[in-house]
Parts: sequence; structure tokens; C-alpha cells
Amino acid sequence: MAQFLEIKEAHKDALLFFRMGDFYELFFDDAVAAAEALDIALTKRGKHLGEDIPMCGVPQHAAENYLLTLIRKGFRVAVCEQMESPAEAKKRGSKSVVRREVVRLVTPGTLTEESLLEARRHNYLAAFAEVRGESALAWVDISTGAFRVMPCPKVRLAPELARLTPREVVVVDRVEGDLAELVSESGASLTPLSPASFDSTNATGRLTGLFKVDSLDAFGNFSRAELSAMGAIVDYLDITQKGRLPLLRPPMREQPAGNVQIDAATRRNLELTASLTGGREGSLLAAIDRTVTAAGARLLERRISAPSRTLNTIKARLDSVRFAVEQSRISADLRDALRKVPDIDRALSRLGLDRGGPRDLAAIRNGLEQAGTIAQDMPDDVPPLLADAAKALIGHDALLDLLDHALIAEPPLLARDGGYIAPGYDGELDESRTLRDEGRSVIAGMQAEYSAMTGVQSLKIKHNNVLGYFIETTAKHADMMLSAPLSETFIHRQTTANAVRFTTVELSELETKILNAGNRALEIEKRIFETLRHAVMDQAAQIGQAASALAEIDLATSFADLAIGENWCAPVVDDSRAFDIKGGRHPVVENALRKQGGAPFIANDCDLSADQEAAIWLLTGPNMSGKSTFLRQNALIALLAQAGSYVPAASAHIGLVSQIFSRVGASDDLARGRSTFMVEMVETAAILNQADDRAIVILDEIGRGTATYDGLSIAWATLEHLHGVNRARALFATHYHEMTTLAGQLDGVENATVAVREWEGDVIFLHEVQKGAADRSYGVQVAKLAGLPDTVVARARVVLDALEKGERDGGGQKAVIDDLPLFAATPAPAPVASTKPSAVEDALQDTHPDELTPREALDLVYRLKGLLE
Repeated sequence: MAQFLEIKEAHKDALLFFRMGDFYELFFDDAVAAAEALDIALTKRGKHLGEDIPMCGVPQHAAENYLLTLIRKGFRVAVCEQMESPAEAKKRGSKSVVRREVVRLVTPGTLTEESLLEARRHNYLAAFAEVRGESALAWVDISTGAFRVMPCPKVRLAPELARLTPREVVVVDRVEGDLAELVSESGASLTPLSPASFDSTNATGRLTGLFKVDSLDAFGNFSRAELSAMGAIVDYLDITQKGRLPLLRPPMREQPAGNVQIDAATRRNLELTASLTGGREGSLLAAIDRTVTAAGARLLERRISAPSRTLNTIKARLDSVRFAVEQSRISADLRDALRKVPDIDRALSRLGLDRGGPRDLAAIRNGLEQAGTIAQDMPDDVPPLLADAAKALIGHDALLDLLDHALIAEPPLLARDGGYIAPGYDGELDESRTLRDEGRSVIAGMQAEYSAMTGVQSLKIKHNNVLGYFIETTAKHADMMLSAPLSETFIHRQTTANAVRFTTVELSELETKILNAGNRALEIEKRIFETLRHAVMDQAAQIGQAASALAEIDLATSFADLAIGENWCAPVVDDSRAFDIKGGRHPVVENALRKQGGAPFIANDCDLSADQEAAIWLLTGPNMSGKSTFLRQNALIALLAQAGSYVPAASAHIGLVSQIFSRVGASDDLARGRSTFMVEMVETAAILNQADDRAIVILDEIGRGTATYDGLSIAWATLEHLHGVNRARALFATHYHEMTTLAGQLDGVENATVAVREWEGDVIFLHEVQKGAADRSYGVQVAKLAGLPDTVVARARVVLDALEKGERDGGGQKAVIDDLPLFAATPAPAPVASTKPSAVEDALQDTHPDELTPREALDLVYRLKGLLE
């Protein structure tokens, strides 16, 4: 227990998994916390300072599942292993304790095990650093080796964390409260480190040592803040991995201007990678993901989270998709081959950390084999992006041959299980396996050889626990074997009442080999495994490039499959200020309607093109008519186009978009003391303070969370600011019909409405966006559809009619309200459905439309009209 307490003292902030034979055991407060979190039994073992020691444990072979539960519940775990066997410990003294060391700290951002990770998502560890007025954000996924850094002012930290969704963020200790709050809002775990970890001078040494270079100039010109952030990550990895650093790719510097700016509220409102409920289902990513590899899925999420705003990059990606669409047969063959590609990146990372097994070697082998097949299937006349990818897939023949000859087809998960090296690859291994598996037949062959040598047919080779293997013959033949020349071969071991026992040098050596054959075979396989692992690591950079190339091909062909299957079009993206969408659709809503077997999605046009002035559509119409869907779908079409995808529309011409802002929906933030209206105003303020003339802005119901005139004035001023200051392309949905007059006052502002029809007091939504303004909001009709009691609906109609009449007569809202009998003792009676047929129904009862002549049908219409009057 003294050993446990000593190791625990050095890892106070983590649960200590203390290896005891086949179990990891936890003691004291660690045991109490783990037992509750894992829902396992809490027991006790021994005493400390006169009190029972709480204890719980988990089996070593099932530890990963327990680790996952603890990590998800916010714990960190220090894994303490036995560094020697009990037998080795006893050599130092009979009471010596087995030496144990913490070999790894398991934290949310440093996971590598396949069972602990989501295959189709990155698992980022980030670090934020501030140095003399500059700040930077660095992030790494040690399960794939991706390493990035970018300058990041503190005001941009929240949007970048929302884009990356890291699992853990490293900051300097004594961190300011607002920074901790930003990290907490992103859902990441906050980890403070000492200022020494963020020292930019030491960071240079850490990075050059990691990548084995003299200078970082080949990777880019990094600021001191960027060096500080990257150095902190490397130092943290050194701490958590106990000096065994993962295989990282050289750091890549991102420029904030290279991606479309999307803040956290917009990502949430547009449901890019997660729905409003927090799950993947219902998000844009779930609706469009047709990738067939894990790496391709991760690349898709990166592209959707950070669409490019570099025109050449966008066009190169669209050209790749266009090729895959036009060459659909080739694209289908490529996708079939890609389905057989394992997760090369993560297998490579585990091998680099020495946590890999034979299956990871097999994953590299199988992945490179498929890469060669895909390169052969790729035509010569492919777009540049795919051509570069194809080049990265070749040149691995030597490594592929080595792995192919060395490994069996389906190796086991763990190296300690053995049996993964192919027969015939290593002669010594084959010999050990033969002795291990066929020892009895080898002994029988030696027995036959000795019988022939001596002429004694009754000679037997036997085995017991005392002598081991021995040769036994009857007493009458013993003298012959003890005489020359046989005495030089056969050595006397034992004489019994009925037999004499011998051995030979050859038999003794064979016995040793047989007894050690199993362990010897495992040792040889482990040695070969290490040789193969080092061979893979020597080509890690080229293998990583091949993995990236496969992901690029997967994404291009999956976008093509999506475009063909969903009838999407190729967008025109240029440097203009155009935004002209014909027949645009919302990909998620359309997908949901199809699954429900309901009505088809109604496509709509949207033209926000403008040369100099702002281009704003002021959208009016009732709730439930599809205004929010229309707003979102146009933002998503712009995002998809700049992510390099075809778009859900008949045609799309999009001038380069720099920012996408969305203020849609209503929610509060009680944890921070913000009401629904305050959240709305904070998000609106962020848009007005940041949007530039290349932005796309969608705003819905600004000002609805406060009093009517307050809300109207805020919405009015917001629209004027978007038009005159931001000069952005925008869709502005509102129920304040008074604002429709702005279309006649501000150039570039147009009225649009969602068409509806009324029928017998009910409202029918047509979901068609048309030019013009709505005359009313149809709120009472929507309330009736929602199921409000008939008495409430009838009373609302009375109040609405009175208010509208007062406005028309000029009496003002206040005067009308004063005259309303709002507190009448007798409530309005509930409407009673008529059971008597109307005159029109009587007239139609005996009419047979198929028997009417055109003249008779016309006469019937006139007669029915007369009955209505």
C-alpha cells in the first residue's frame, strides 16, 4: 500500500489504475469515485491508520470499456503497470514488491484505442496560448497524427472551438475566468499547465526534437504565440504518454481568412454536424454523408465545418466532383475498392505509440494493397486534385511485399497471442512451431531412429515430471547399451526393478527445445513484429500521404454519388457578389420528408445578387409556412458550394461568401442568467459587429422577445444597419408587417412572402416563396391547427378583429384595448358544428358530374353561386 500511496501522490488529479495481476485495482477515494461511476461493487482490503481501505477493481482484459465510461464522465486515469514479474522481484529479496510505474495518463484528448474513439470523427486536443498581445490556437489528433496551428485572437476562440469541437483544451494555469467559460461552453475538458509548458523558446527545441530537424523554417514561419501553443501540446503529450510521443505529422499553419467564418450560434442554428438535440441524426452531416471510409468521413466533417473561401481551392474540389459525376461507372468502381480500405491513419498512430498489434500491421498492408488497386483504376485524364491523390497511392511495393509475406490473412488482435507470422517466413520460427505443435511426432521419430541403431524393438522414449524425457529399455538389453560403442551415445540415468533408463545429448537438447518451443515461438514473433513495425514507421510519412489521398478520393466520389442520387447541381462559384439560387431545397428537410413518405419538398428561388448595394429580402408570412426552412436552406447551399460539393438546387450562382451568420429560433441560457431575448440580442449584436459585405446573413423574428413597439424598432434599426453599414446579402424574416415599407425606401431591399390560402377559416400552407408582402400573419389559424380549445380560438378572433378595426379607424391600440370586454363574466360560447346539410350540399347530392354536358355544368355553377348569396 505504501507503493500505491507514493505513486498516487504524483498523480493526485487522476484515478490510479493499479495493476495487480489480472486486475486493475483502485483504493481509498479513487475506489469510492470509480465504484459509483462504474456501478461496480465497493469492497475493502486491509487497514490504513486504523481504518478500512476502500477498494474496487476491474479485469485487465476488459479495462478499455471501463476507461471509456470514466473518460465520458469527466475523469482522468493514470494507468500503473507491473514492470516486472513476481519471480523477477523475488530475485531482489523474498519480500521485494513488484516494481510498478505509471505508463500512461488517459485523458479525453489523448485517446488512441479503437474502442474508445468514434471512427468517423476526429478526437482533438487543443492548446490556446497568449504571448505579448498575440494569441494562437494549436490542435492535434494523436489518433491520426494531424497537427495544425493558427493565429487566433481571443475574440475568435469561441467560433474556432465550435468548429473543431475538441475533447480537451490545454491552457496556462491561473487561467482567467472568461477563458475557462469559453472552453466550458464548447463542451471540452479544461486542462491547466504550468507557464513553463508554454515557453516559446523551449517550444522550439521540443518541436525540432520531435520532428528531428534543425529548424522549423521548412514547416512555416510561426509566431511566438503559435510556437507556445504547439510547444504546450507536445509537452502535454510527453507528460501523458510518459515520454513515448505519438507519430505526428509536421504542423500546418492555417490562415483564418482561408475558411468561411461561422460562429457557434450559426453552427447550432444550421445544425451542421449535430442537431439541436445534440445527436448526429437530423444534422446536415448525417443527411449528406455517403463516404465509405472512416478517413473520408472525418474529411467530410472538416470540410463542412470549415468551407474554403479560396476560389482556386473551391474550383479544384468541384472539378473532382464533376469528374466523378461524369464518369459514374469509374466512380462506382472506386467506391467499391474504397469500401475495403481500413483506417490507415489510426493504425499508423497506434503503431507509432507502440500500442498497435498485428491487426494494425494488417490494416497498413490491406490499405496499401487497395491503394495500388485504386491507382490502377484511376484514368490518366483526371482533374489535378485527383491526379495528385493518385500519385500518393503508389510507390509502396517493397513494404507491401514485406507485410504480405510476413503476415497471415487474418491476424489476431494482440501480439502476445502469437500466430500472426505466416508459415515459411522465418525458419527458426517454423522449427519452434513444429516442436510446439508436433513434439510427440518428433519424439516418435527419434525413438524409431534409436531402435534401429540398437536393434532393440522394445526401446521407448517416455516422460515424467522428475526426469523429463528419457529412453527406457528392459534390463536384458541394458548391458548392450552400456557397452561400447553405444555407451558413447546413451548415458545412464536410472535403474528400476524392471527397466533401465538412459538419455542422450540429442534428447536433452530436444527436450529443452520442446519445453521452450511455445515461449520461443512467441519471442520470435515479437521480434519479427518489431522489425515490421519499424519498417512501417520508416515510411510513415508516405503512408500518411496515401491515407490522405484515399480520403480525398472517397470524399469526391461520395459527393458525386450524393449529387446523382439527389439530383443536385454543380454550383458556379466566382468572385462576384452574386447569389442566385433557382429551385433551392433544404437537404435535411427533403431527406426527412422522403423517409416519412410525405409530400415532396417545394423548391424555391432566391436572388440576392448585388453589385454595389446590399441585397436583402424582407420575408413575411405565417408561422409554419416554411420561412425558417427557406432561410436555412440558402445558407446551407452557400456552405455546401464552398465546401466543394454540388448543391440541392436546379442552378446556383454564388459569389464568394466570407461569413455565414444565422439568428434563427429562440432559446434561453439560464446557466449564464440570460433570457431568450437577451440571447437573441447578443447573437444579433455579434452579427452586426462582424458581418462584412461578403457575408450571408439570415435573421428570423428579430425583436419578438420584447414589447411590440420595442421589438419593431429594434428589427427596423437592425435591417437599416445591415443595409447601410454591413452591406451584406441577407434574408430577414419578420412578422412586423410595418417593415415592408422599407422596400420602397432602401435600395436593394425587396419584399417576399410565403404563399398561403384560406379555406373555411383554416390556413393552407403552400410553402412557395413569392415576391410581395403578406397582409397578415394568420396566427389565429395556426393556433387552431395547434389544437387550442375552440373557445380560445373564437375569443382570439374577436380580440383580433377589434384591434384591427381600431387601427383602421385610427383610434389606436390603447383605445381599442380599453373598450374590449376582456374580463366579461360570460365567455364566448364554443362554436357548434352544424349538422343540417347546407343548400349547396342538397343541390350537389343528386348531381353526377360525369353525366353533365358543358352547358349543364356551367348552369350548375351559376345556380350554386346563387345559393351562396
